[in-house]
Amino acid sequence: MNQYVIVSDATCDLPAALTEQLEIVVIPMEFTMSGKVYRHFPDAREMSFHTFYERTKNGEMSVTSQINSITYEKYFCPILEQGKDILYIAFSSSLSGTYQASRISADDLMERYPGRKIVCIDSKAASVGEGMLVYYAARKKREGLGLEELAQWVEINRDHMCHWFTVDDLNHLKRGGRVSAVSAVVGTALGIKPVLHVDKEGKLLPVANVRGRKKSLEALVDHMVKTCVHPEDQAIFIGHGDDMEAAEFLKSLVQEKFSVKEIIISDMGPVIGSHTGCGIAALFFIGTEK
Repeated sequence: MNQYVIVSDATCDLPAALTEQLEIVVIPMEFTMSGKVYRHFPDAREMSFHTFYERTKNGEMSVTSQINSITYEKYFCPILEQGKDILYIAFSSSLSGTYQASRISADDLMERYPGRKIVCIDSKAASVGEGMLVYYAARKKREGLGLEELAQWVEINRDHMCHWFTVDDLNHLKRGGRVSAVSAVVGTALGIKPVLHVDKEGKLLPVANVRGRKKSLEALVDHMVKTCVHPEDQAIFIGHGDDMEAAEFLKSLVQEKFSVKEIIISDMGPVIGSHTGCGIAALFFIGTEK
């Protein structure tokens, strides 16, 4: 069995220490603010997460870019040159062109490196939901699964990585077409907070509207109650956009209702934050289905 490396992109939003511990290679993704291009790394080396969200709160807008072939080569080639194969778990193809771009680059590189294999998988997930899938894949790799076996495991289990989100600022969802301009104005005035999830196709869909931040966070846990399986064996993930208070509140709600193996809190970075704004809070767990 040939050695292989798990690679993902920065939208997986896993803590830098965890990616290092699990030996996951993370490809940075670009975002542009005020005409300057930055790269989003797990360690936020080019712009801290707090700075990014402060700037969005002050009215600056951010535009994101998918990973290009040059960047894929930069990160894939050193692995291939070591005689290792690659399992690449990509940001949802329903939200970005990154997955398709990775397949084009992979086909080209496998011609240049005969005998090497690059398997690209659409996570059909976003942010820490993608990260959760990558996390479990890395754990399975350590248990001894080979590349093909693990790729099959990922494709089967991605449908069970549940994502539930709420946002504090409707204006970014309005910009992305998730809510209408009228709904954003009325919702803001009434304190309406949308609850959203990522479906089996990897699309971000609004599910409900809840009045008040506290109730919207409680709604996320209510969905976990309905569909979570074997929480005692799971690492539960919580993501947030510069709102640790909301993350800690979610953690306390989960601990009240479940006995879980572990809870991992992670920052949601600029690529996701560009579309959600400051104050996004999210809960991720393994369930019966998305």
